[in-house]
Amino acid sequence: MSGTPSDLPYSGRFVDREHRFAVRIYYEDTDAGGVVYHANFLRFFERARTDMLALCGVDVADALHTDIGGYVVAAADLKYVRPARLGEVLIILSRLEEVRQAACVIQQRVMRNDQLVVEGRLTLAFVGADGRPRRQPPAWIEAFQGQNNQGRNGAEQAQ
Repeated sequence: MSGTPSDLPYSGRFVDREHRFAVRIYYEDTDAGGVVYHANFLRFFERARTDMLALCGVDVADALHTDIGGYVVAAADLKYVRPARLGEVLIILSRLEEVRQAACVIQQRVMRNDQLVVEGRLTLAFVGADGRPRRQPPAWIEAFQGQNNQGRNGAEQAQ
């Protein structure tokens, strides 16, 4: 059985420099009152970031399995503005703010329609299998910078 494009997982899309990734809130995401448990927003951020990186041409799974290295969250600053609830659809907006030799900084927001739910600024360090920082592959840095330049030109990339 071969998969059709509609059988593939959703990856979100870029609009200008911002990656947009929709999530639906399921029962497993909530506490007993039907409100999203605070730590689950970090899971939503991770999913959105991983797909954002993939759309930039970064295969994080392949990099990990071939000992190129991988990203770890070195810092996370989150602000919880309002609750999200069971059954809602939220959009995770991710924007690459800064690319360094061994790290990147990503601004992420969770939106419900026009309402801000959670915002965060995360620093991802690139590390080797030994857990020590190492330089990101040059092709990745170029891809990130290219995405930033593409966004500045008003281009939209949909996946």
